Parts: sequence; structure tokens; C-alpha cells
Amino acid sequence: MTKADIVNEVSKETGVEKVAVQRTIEAFMDSIKDSLQDGKNVYLRGFGSFVVKKRAQKTARNISKNTTIVIPEHNIPSFKPSKTFVAKVKDNVK
Repeated sequence: MTKADIVNEVSKETGVEKVAVQRTIEAFMDSIKDSLQDGKNVYLRGFGSFVVKKRAQKTARNISKNTTIVIPEHNIPSFKPSKTFVAKVKDNVK
């Protein structure tokens, strides 16, 4: 499902114009991105959590040059679904 599919689905269910729904979804995603950039986690009850995970520094190999490189410590965004969300997906397996 793409963002356009989500916009169409929400517009159809709510009766709100697609342009307004698209702006709302864009604002929602921007607020999540901004929170994660600031190091704040986002918790959506019944859906899941968008969290910032810290990756430790590690040593890796550049295979083409046969050298070792150090990958510095960094943060990455992650999503953890809620237990009810996981249960619904598990129960719906075909």
C-alpha cells in the first residue's frame, strides 16, 4: 500500500477531500520525523512506537579496497508494533 492508496482510503471512509487528507497525512509524518530527529520517541496506543535506536561504533571491512573502516556511533529510526497490532496480523495469516 502506498501513501496515495492510504489517502484514497481515508478520503473514501471519511468523505474528506483527498487534498485535505494528503496534507493531514504529510503533516502527521513530518511531526513524527521531527520528533525522531529531536531524539523523542512517538507512541501511538494500539498501533506501535516509533523509537530512536543508538547503534554502537563498529569496525567493518571495505571488500573492494581490502581495508578496515570504523563506522561511528549513530542513531537510526525504528518501529515497534503494539501487541494488539501484532496479534491481529498473526491471526490474519492465510
